Amino acid sequence: MQAFLRFTKRHPWLTNVAIYGSLFSCADVVQQQLSKDPGDAIDFRQTANVGIVGFCFHANFNFFWLRYIEGVFPGSAPRNVLRKVVCDQMLAAPVTISAFYTGLSLLDGEEDILKDLREKFWPTYKSGVVCWTLIQMVNFSLVPPYIRTTYIGLCAFLWTTFLCYIRNRDIEQVTSQLLAALPFMGSRQGSGNEGPDKR
Repeated sequence: MQAFLRFTKRHPWLTNVAIYGSLFSCADVVQQQLSKDPGDAIDFRQTANVGIVGFCFHANFNFFWLRYIEGVFPGSAPRNVLRKVVCDQMLAAPVTISAFYTGLSLLDGEEDILKDLREKFWPTYKSGVVCWTLIQMVNFSLVPPYIRTTYIGLCAFLWTTFLCYIRNRDIEQVTSQLLAALPFMGSRQGSGNEGPDKR
């Protein structure tokens, strides 16, 4: 572990971008394995496209964005951590979500490369705010700056798995399934189907 940290300090861009991009690709393989029927082949062209977007944009963007925002609001004082989290969700999150959907649509050769973005941006953004606010609070408070992109890559593995999953599905259907999986929401929906209110 110490050797890895020393190497990361000497080569922060190479280490962080390589790990982040690799996890981006692995996330697509995982979501395909979870969503496909047994015996179905993995679509490695799709995985390659996800990897290209991850390596070429997301890994580099996060590396330089995290360095920039640390320079603007240095340190782990609560006020600066809050500032960094707010800036990240207000500025960086829309950019990365937009790049994910438009980049993959472009690589897939779709006629309307903005279709997925129009349909899925807001549900994705709202889910991301819930998820990434906590992740980035830990990141900016506890994680050393030279390894932050790697930390984000590890967290983004699950997030990218989710993004790859919803990109290939109807967003309303996915949202309904997520709500039904929550006990309190599922019971509310179930009670709503029992008939009209008799009051």
